[in-house]
Amino acid sequence: MPFIPHTEDDTRAMLEAIGVERIENLFDEIPQALRAGDLDEVPEAVSEMAMLADLGVRAARDADVTCFAGAGAYDHHIPAAVWDVVGRGEFMTAYTPYQAEASQGTLQVIYEYQTMIAGLTAMDVSNASVYDGGSGLAEACLMAIRANRKSKSRRVLVAGSLHPLYRRATESIVHNQDMDLVELPADSDGTVAPEALGSFDGEDFAALVIQHPNFFGRLEDVHALTDAAHAAGMLVIAVVNPTSLALLEPPGSWGKAGVDIVVGDGQPLGIPMASGGPYFGFICCRQEHVRQMPGRIIGRTVDLDGRTGYTLTLQAREQHIRRGKATSNICTNQGLLVTAGTLYMALLGGDGLRRVAGHCHARTRALVERLTAIPGVERVHEGPFFHEALLRLPKPAAEVVEALAGNRLLPGVALSEFWPDRSHELLVCATEKRTEAEIERVATALEAALQEVQS
Repeated sequence: MPFIPHTEDDTRAMLEAIGVERIENLFDEIPQALRAGDLDEVPEAVSEMAMLADLGVRAARDADVTCFAGAGAYDHHIPAAVWDVVGRGEFMTAYTPYQAEASQGTLQVIYEYQTMIAGLTAMDVSNASVYDGGSGLAEACLMAIRANRKSKSRRVLVAGSLHPLYRRATESIVHNQDMDLVELPADSDGTVAPEALGSFDGEDFAALVIQHPNFFGRLEDVHALTDAAHAAGMLVIAVVNPTSLALLEPPGSWGKAGVDIVVGDGQPLGIPMASGGPYFGFICCRQEHVRQMPGRIIGRTVDLDGRTGYTLTLQAREQHIRRGKATSNICTNQGLLVTAGTLYMALLGGDGLRRVAGHCHARTRALVERLTAIPGVERVHEGPFFHEALLRLPKPAAEVVEALAGNRLLPGVALSEFWPDRSHELLVCATEKRTEAEIERVATALEAALQEVQS
């Protein structure tokens, strides 16, 4: 709601009617140790006019910036038709109903989305989405714990080349659920060697998490990793960029049997970068694990007259009320953003997605070639990559990023944001939107900044 309608008199009358002195008394069953306490960092309230003015200033900082940063959020072209349709009231204000027959159009959109995502990942089943890629990975890890009946462990092996924010989000969600994440270190080439699994021989893990392309843009040996993990009794969870799947082999085909669960962020599929969100996460699995799938699943059926209809399937609303028996305590899907993703995939089709992925790869290669022609700039990793690559600069990357911000350029992501000891490394990316002129512009600005920034 846009505002809180209750006045102080309204609140006082309610408390008197139920015989309670303060609103806080309504929550006295919550142990003191679990309460947040005073919110000292929440600023004083301001008027609506002042708030909108402040947000306008903040939004303007992100306008007209040429972006060469990736790391999970990508500046793709979004066809105008996507948000023209999504902005219609039927979608913008709709909410997935629990009485499924009430909104067949909304449910059909989600069903079409599930079909497309399952096809893109080569998996059997998709749900109706989750909040984002990071929380989707947390859900996948919890799902693997439940689904792997051969494992008695509540431990998950995580590739060291995983996006650090995905790992951080997963730890935040699962750390109170008696589950441990154990890192499988990445080699100096930015990938995880399948032989590294041998150092954990005899140990019980419920699953292995692999990101491909990984955080550094490198391509993992996914076939060998998948087969080795399955041989060790683990399920395999793949973290993927949906754009890459238009060119790379889908996770349902990795190894001899394919992975068990696939997650990722749908932001590349028609969602604006929007200063970091909101986005939507996708999660898919093999048929045998479908009853452990969190969130909603929409199915297609026929009514008594033989007409096609869409409905929630496998999971009743009561599952989400009875939290102890639910597959997830987060049951709301990102319906509006899923609608945008569905329209984006439908408009581009398979050929369009392949062209986008191909242009992204070509632009990134051109960017890397141009930047590494600058004295002192070099690639950190050799070997194939997709969409982004890691560079080493002769000066601290964070200072270079700050220097180029004055030119309305975002040259990449400084790795010191995640690993303080990697201060001279910059993760760069180019999408299909980046032109040769823009690549030349960022290269010229970077070369000038490297001469100005003090080491």
